[in-house]
Amino acid sequence: MISSTTASRIAPVRPAGFTLIEVMVVVVILAILAAIAFPSYQDHLRKGRRATAQAFMMEVASKQQQFLIDTRGYALGAGAVAALSLNIPSDVSKYYTVTVDPAVATTPPSFNILGTPVVGSPQATDGVLELNHLGAKVRNGTPGW
Repeated sequence: MISSTTASRIAPVRPAGFTLIEVMVVVVILAILAAIAFPSYQDHLRKGRRATAQAFMMEVASKQQQFLIDTRGYALGAGAVAALSLNIPSDVSKYYTVTVDPAVATTPPSFNILGTPVVGSPQATDGVLELNHLGAKVRNGTPGW
C-alpha cells in the first residue's frame, strides 16, 4: 500500500504528444524561415543562369578571335553564332537571346555580343549583357558583370 506522503510525490501522468500551440509555433517558425530563404534561393538561381550566359558569351568571343584569324573578319549578324559552329545551350536560350552585332564601323573590325534577357523570364530584371571585341563587359549599362 502507498502511504499518503508517497502519493503526494507522484506527478500526474501527462499524455505523450504535442499540444496544438506547440505545433502552431513550429509552423509559424518554418513559415518565417521559408519566407526569408525563398527569395535568396531565387536570387542564387538567377545569378547561376547569368553566369552560364556569360560563360557562353566568352566562348563566342573566343571563337570570334579564331574566326578573325581565319577569315580576316568577324562573324556578324543573325547567323553569327551558327557561323562560329556554336549552338546556344538550352539552359542559356531559355533565359537569354544571344546575338552578335557589329560595333561602330571601324577598322580594324569589331563586334558586340549581346545577351538580352527573354521577356517574362526570371532573368528579365538583369538587363542586357554585353561583351565587345576588346573584352569590355557591361551589364544593364554599368561596366562589369
